[in-house]
Amino acid sequence: MSSPLLGRHGAVPATGPDAGVAWHYGDPTAEQRALTRGGAVVDQSHLGVVRVTGPDRLSWLHSITSQQLEDLPPRTSTELLVLSPQGHIEHAAAVVDDGTATWLISETAPELAAWLDRMRFMLRVEVADVTADWAAIAEPVNAEGAEGEPVTWRDPWPVTAPGGTRYGPADDVHPGLDRRWRLVLVPRDRLAEEVAAREAAGWPLVGTWAAEAVRVEALRPRFGREVDHRTIPHELDWLRTAVHLHKGCYRGQETIARVHNLGRPPRRIVLLHLDGSGHLLPEEGAAVRLVGDARTGGEPGREVGRVTSLARHHELGPVALAVVKRSTPVDAELLVDCDGGAVSAGQEEIVPGEGVSVDRPAAHGPLTRGLGGHPML
Repeated sequence: MSSPLLGRHGAVPATGPDAGVAWHYGDPTAEQRALTRGGAVVDQSHLGVVRVTGPDRLSWLHSITSQQLEDLPPRTSTELLVLSPQGHIEHAAAVVDDGTATWLISETAPELAAWLDRMRFMLRVEVADVTADWAAIAEPVNAEGAEGEPVTWRDPWPVTAPGGTRYGPADDVHPGLDRRWRLVLVPRDRLAEEVAAREAAGWPLVGTWAAEAVRVEALRPRFGREVDHRTIPHELDWLRTAVHLHKGCYRGQETIARVHNLGRPPRRIVLLHLDGSGHLLPEEGAAVRLVGDARTGGEPGREVGRVTSLARHHELGPVALAVVKRSTPVDAELLVDCDGGAVSAGQEEIVPGEGVSVDRPAAHGPLTRGLGGHPML
């Protein structure tokens, strides 16, 4: 459904997974600066909302997803993944419980709600897709919702959660620390009024151009961009905040444990700094290639991955997240396909080339030899 805020003067509609809200409202650079300064509001009403009620809701969600939820306190934000039996990501959701219901904010709300409904069995839970009634707006605020305030989800990224682990930068030097982000749920029929109230307080309305630029800078994976049918969480450094490694059995856990223990996920996420001097920019999905050797005259060589998110950052310039083969050398020169040619890309490592988390268990000698493959991936 399209947001009423698309009727604003200067609004340019977003496309792809952000369709239904504005890409920008006429001045994306100023919008991004306002968001970075911590005084802006972002229409996120294209996201879906699922509400789960019933006394068994938290223990049930705990048993079928990647996150530790049994003892989740009210108004405490986390996130979960729904995995296939082979450990591939099928759904991702922001999670917060208000003491009466658990709220899931997701890019795949209808499908997630349908899957959850099939998994209820005889438990005391009810699942409802309430997207038609509730809309999300984003604020650059690093605070949970307080009692009596609207349902609010504070993004836990990038601080490694209890039970999680990291492949990428340490928490205290992670670029995502500078990104403050929370989603506030408001009645959908009051969306314009809620935004207007924040504008009256001095916060401009900004589009997804700005929001995506700060997300890419923060190395923050997103389901609608970085995930395909083969993605496992290790490849995106998503074990930081979305997976609890020490909880009980759940679907996909075998792959999670095996790749964590043995290392070497098949792919890895990287940040690309794109050469914008030629005014060529790729699109999401563009092929990432190794620079060719002398035999090819330096032309693009073998494909090693794909661009997943593209951003025009007001300070960094054109940047992108890409998922590449783990075997791609971390110092390799890369080219990205675009209409009219290719652009060079400097690679900034996120998940290390050796594919090992900071707390991978020590090898046990001969018993682990030859177990580097992952037949279920």
